Amino acid sequence: MAQFRPTSPHLSVYRFTLTMTLSILHRVLGIGLYLGTVLFALWLGAAALGQDQLSAVQGFFGHPIIQIGLFLYTWTLFHHMAGGLKHFVWDTGAGFDAASREAITLATLVFSIVATVLVWAVFVWF
Repeated sequence: MAQFRPTSPHLSVYRFTLTMTLSILHRVLGIGLYLGTVLFALWLGAAALGQDQLSAVQGFFGHPIIQIGLFLYTWTLFHHMAGGLKHFVWDTGAGFDAASREAITLATLVFSIVATVLVWAVFVWF
């Protein structure tokens, strides 16, 4: 009797790496970009309609849960931008060895976190 073997690699074959994890996270965060863009459009529409509408939306955005969402939206924007730059480097054919791949992936994560904290520190917190 022949032993059953999968026809394609299974998750148990691979060791999860930072590159794989952030690739999956990148796709999930794409959904978050859609939701955040709706909030951004709401803010722009309120700004176009007048001060009363803008004040109402600003009050809504001032809620702590919405502030956390906006912070994560900012991080998602920077993460996607850094991911695009990472893929631009990969499109040149560079950075495909394991060490370089992990290093550039870690750099995109660090950049997105630092850029988010800097933007919020300069434009929101202070």
